[in-house]
Amino acid sequence: MKRFIGFIKKEFYHIFRDRRSLFILFGMPIAQILLFGFAITNEINNVDIAILDHSKDATTKEIINKISASKYFSIKQIIEKEADIESVFQKGHVKAVLNFEKGFSRNLIKDNKATVQIITDATDPNTANTISNYVNAILQQYQKGLNKDITIVYQIIPETRMVYNPELKSVYMFVPGVMTIILMLVSAMMTSISITREKELGTMEILLVSPLKPFQVIIGKVFPYIFLSIINAVVIVMLSIFIFKMPVEGSLFLLALESILFIISALALGILISTISATQQTAMMISLMGLMLPVILLSGFIFPISSMPLPLQLISNIIPAKWFIIIIKGITLKGVGIQFIWKETLILLGMTVFFIALSVKKYKIRLE
Repeated sequence: MKRFIGFIKKEFYHIFRDRRSLFILFGMPIAQILLFGFAITNEINNVDIAILDHSKDATTKEIINKISASKYFSIKQIIEKEADIESVFQKGHVKAVLNFEKGFSRNLIKDNKATVQIITDATDPNTANTISNYVNAILQQYQKGLNKDITIVYQIIPETRMVYNPELKSVYMFVPGVMTIILMLVSAMMTSISITREKELGTMEILLVSPLKPFQVIIGKVFPYIFLSIINAVVIVMLSIFIFKMPVEGSLFLLALESILFIISALALGILISTISATQQTAMMISLMGLMLPVILLSGFIFPISSMPLPLQLISNIIPAKWFIIIIKGITLKGVGIQFIWKETLILLGMTVFFIALSVKKYKIRLE
């Protein structure tokens, strides 16, 4: 046992001496969580738009002032003719053009109807759709003010209530996903490189014939990364709570247990990668390119899995990150307990056992 503890201490010394490993372990996750948390958002603020006002009456000016006064839009340009719309979009200066018809106020009073065309730059479909919805909301609010003294006989009034994220903050969606990606990539990559380095240098065989049992060697190589990954998870959760004001409605203890399970799963996957990699470069490429794209695209982090083709939905089931994102969102945002996420937990546990079993079989290690 003393030899095993001494071996673990040696591994800690190796990690702390390697500044590049320390940067990957601690610097990269902090930078990524801050960049993703602040940069990736579905919200729009101060979007530049242009105005084409054929009417130039009091009503259109009032609507334009309301739009300009909102925090969502900034009027970048006033254009005079429709021929200028395409050139404005081609220059990339604005994301939308509001085209008010001629005689807007007269048509509104005479026919009780007037038209404003919302033209958006749909090279980014999500942003274009969001801009259109925001402008429609402002116009509906203005229209409601005009009709406040009018009683409509039949009315259907939809009342929308957003549960778990009433302010629709995109950070609540992205932070759990970023935490999952960071823990998955860092844990798997560092473990695969650590063991592959020993294989590449020819010292792995020496370790395996040492007084330590082969299984103890593998555990000793992995244990420091379990400890350091847990520290990473704690730092990410603290940043999420204190910087991004993300709530944790559920049990922190349950969140910690689930995070440790996912970390072990990622480390086990890293061990599996090391078994099929002869060099550190190969392990790095598999860890980064082979895991990053599936984790980002097929985990439900950015794109809903239900919208994907059926073959991709089936493939997503073998991505551990998918199940952890469901777990972490359930605990942090919904405040659920183990009774609601036990299926996902069992799937994650099964994957961990499967990765370890494959690695053990590859190394021909007998559990004693």
